[in-house]
Amino acid sequence: MEKKVKIYSTPTCVYCVTLKEFFKEKGVEFEDVDVSLNEEAAREMIMKTGQMGVPVVEIGEEVIVGFDRDKIIQALGL
Repeated sequence: MEKKVKIYSTPTCVYCVTLKEFFKEKGVEFEDVDVSLNEEAAREMIMKTGQMGVPVVEIGEEVIVGFDRDKIIQALGL
């Protein structure tokens, strides 16, 4: 079973754009949540991570802050 992937991002975040491109290249389906428009999602992200920086990626139960390629690849099992 594939793990559910969710990315908390903003349109102006270079790492967010790079991460989404990375997912598309790898054929990973993901839900993109724009925290600059969605206050509730921003609060949810801050609750989970204790910080306001993006991108934040949820892969299954794992939460990864920032574009940590190695951690993301490992969490996805790629």
